[in-house]
Amino acid sequence: MELNDVKEADVTDVLVVGAGPTGLALGCDLARRGVHALVVERADGLFPGSRGKGIQPRTMEVFDDLGVLDAIRAHGGPYPVGVIWQDGERQGEHRMFDEVAPTEAVPYAGSWMVPQWRTQEILFARLRELGGGVAFGRELTGLTQDADGVTATFTTGAPVRARYAVAADGGRSTVRRLLGIGMTGETVDPNPALVADVRITGLDRDNLHVFPPADGEGFLVLWPLPGVEDFQLAAGFEDPAATPDLSLDGIRKLIATRTHLEPDAVTEVRWASDFRPHAALADRFREGRVFLAGDAAHVHSPAGGQGLNTSVQDAYNLGWKLDAVLRGDTPDALLDSYEEERLPLAAEMLGLSTRVHRGETRRGEATQQLGLSYRGCSLAVETRTGLPEDALHAGDRAPDGTRGGVRLFDVFRGPHWTLLTVGRSPELPHLDSDLVHTIHIPPYEPYGTGVFLIRPDGYVGWASETAEGLAEYWARFGARRRSASHRAQNASLGT
Repeated sequence: MELNDVKEADVTDVLVVGAGPTGLALGCDLARRGVHALVVERADGLFPGSRGKGIQPRTMEVFDDLGVLDAIRAHGGPYPVGVIWQDGERQGEHRMFDEVAPTEAVPYAGSWMVPQWRTQEILFARLRELGGGVAFGRELTGLTQDADGVTATFTTGAPVRARYAVAADGGRSTVRRLLGIGMTGETVDPNPALVADVRITGLDRDNLHVFPPADGEGFLVLWPLPGVEDFQLAAGFEDPAATPDLSLDGIRKLIATRTHLEPDAVTEVRWASDFRPHAALADRFREGRVFLAGDAAHVHSPAGGQGLNTSVQDAYNLGWKLDAVLRGDTPDALLDSYEEERLPLAAEMLGLSTRVHRGETRRGEATQQLGLSYRGCSLAVETRTGLPEDALHAGDRAPDGTRGGVRLFDVFRGPHWTLLTVGRSPELPHLDSDLVHTIHIPPYEPYGTGVFLIRPDGYVGWASETAEGLAEYWARFGARRRSASHRAQNASLGT
């Protein structure tokens, strides 16, 4: 596969800076909607490490919709039971996550392990399949904006003019710096840590291997990565002034010091990085026509597996909104809902990651991100009264299930909205059939009965017992489909 397969373009609808999981997921979502997007990446290829390896159930649902779930499942696996070692002897077991059983409404339960580099390969392949790609070796040097668009300059190649831009360029985001957006954060752990992908002999691949701290040394954990021969090594250091040695010799010494294995058990170091766990949140997620997503907007401790998942869901929230505004009939104000919805949830997930890192809570139901909700936000209109707190409300994730021979996730899949009537047959207003698919099912307990308008990102936007008020909601947040040629004409930005 050729990586740098994007022809240089001077004008585009959306410029996405960064080809990590966030940028690739957003690129996929925009491409399937017919939005012209250019994804640029300063590196010469995709990220090579396993770093963000945990895929949470809500992200599995996103990947189902984006058309990559089969590949994610084929190249991943569940987290294995941990074995605790001491003095070369197995001392017990450790389960990384609380077990949560799948249900009809929640088909994907439990965290799924896929090396980050593999997730990115899968998303990149899907992006190419949808007609998109990535321009590698394009390091951003400047970003300006005006009333009509954004102009970006790079170390190589021509400037790019776009209607909107998205910073998906990581925790040290160049875009965020150029915009002057600050981050507020805290040190989660003052001590350094190391993560690496290694080839190692002498350990089984049926378990993850935990070596607790001893004699002033930090912890060490080895995860067998699915689909490859590698283990992911994670290690902490008790000395805040320590500088982890990322070389083969340094990692061999680390393994020999903290485990019962000999140094030459490590046969190869394929990738390594050191860091100090911290948490930080951008002061805002939007500046004019530029949006922050993923690590550019929020930086997590790796504990709990929230960073990559929150990032992918940023992209999933933003993609359909950019499409709606670029079609021309939805006001730009719709894009304000991105920060309104995602910033509070990012803050919530940052707090959760920090508590998991510090051992204050386990990796349980909250880390699966299925209960995250946009209740109370401007796009969540709930007209029913007296609902119990645990009932489905506007703003909540729309559950799966099969009724009347119809599986809901099959109906929801795609770039459209879904008008779902449950146990009722009210007269419905006419909505654009290209943008809204209508389905009727018998009563179903996770929904009760009523009329629900499901957003393109799988959340309930509007809910009622009748269709009264639905047309007004759609007039505010829906849009008529415009042709691709119209969007391209708009993208000329000033011609």
